[in-house]
Amino acid sequence: MSKHILITGGAGFIGSHLADELLKQGHRIRILDNLSPQVHGDGLKPPDYLSSETELIIGDITDESAVRRALIGIDAVYHFASLVGVGQSMYEINRYTHVNNYGTAVLLQAIVEKPIERLIVASSMSLYGEGMYRTQDGRYAVGVERSVNQLKAKDWEVRNSDRETLIPIPTPETKVPSIASVYALSKYDQERLCLMIGRAYNVPTVALRFFSVFGTRQALSNPYTGVLAIFASRYLNNRPPMIFEDGYQKRDFVSVHDVTQACRLALDVPQAAYQTFNIGSGQHYTIREIAQRMARALGKEDIRPEITGEYRVGDIRHCFADISFARQVLQYEPQITLEAGLLELVSWLEGRIAVDHVVEARAELTARGLTV
Repeated sequence: MSKHILITGGAGFIGSHLADELLKQGHRIRILDNLSPQVHGDGLKPPDYLSSETELIIGDITDESAVRRALIGIDAVYHFASLVGVGQSMYEINRYTHVNNYGTAVLLQAIVEKPIERLIVASSMSLYGEGMYRTQDGRYAVGVERSVNQLKAKDWEVRNSDRETLIPIPTPETKVPSIASVYALSKYDQERLCLMIGRAYNVPTVALRFFSVFGTRQALSNPYTGVLAIFASRYLNNRPPMIFEDGYQKRDFVSVHDVTQACRLALDVPQAAYQTFNIGSGQHYTIREIAQRMARALGKEDIRPEITGEYRVGDIRHCFADISFARQVLQYEPQITLEAGLLELVSWLEGRIAVDHVVEARAELTARGLTV
């Protein structure tokens, strides 16, 4: 049955792909987006990729009147409006908290006054901090972190109290969060607020913890976007990607098309209500490997990554998704391999201009003592 759906932050990377997917399903789509210059450039100009079939309201998630106006006649909401960036969040504390935390509160206040059929909130793998680990003899290792002294010594691996190197394993939704950045805290707050208010007011709510999403339409000139887009920006400017630590950190990279599949299922599957799901590929790669694959896809193999040997405050060593719960409840199944996703991304990148702000972003962190 056709629904009238609001996507906050829907002019962005994931939200616009979701809009396309939901339009194909016969839904009507309204978008509330402030067209942030960091993502969209100056001028409040809607991106070319945004479907003409969507209704765009240019407004801020923290603006109560704009949010109330956007909710008129709406059946379901995807809440994607958020500032994104672990590093930036550590020095723009007020802005991240205002937009992500307060903005979510504004949305929920409006929903309380005018209830909807379903709310789906974009959460993040960042709230886990370090992923799950086990010891060499197979026991789970809980609450492990790396000390500042260890990081200063450039000893990057996660170890137990006996100094044994721990083995990373897929991280399930049951892992206790370990918040390591303002961004992660804000995403956890968004998730918990939505689920709490959803239960209290009988609004079926679903939280989706996205892992490292990649694909077309990522903002190439935003130095706080996804890893693959940042690397692409560097390569397109014939500069080496900068990799923190030693580059052997492991992450789960998931295609935006698989993420939109999960978002659609979260709307359609009744059993998803009041649940939290990891949305990843179920695979993992080192950051070095991702840089090499991107270089190969772009024909830039002569440009070798710059391994900085620095730690960025708020970063973790390994985290990749256990997606068995999403498979079981949502019938979610990733379809796009990393290779296929990279081919699509490279085709989209052809002829595009990327303004490289990576050096400036790194300098901001260094000036504030946020690198070790």
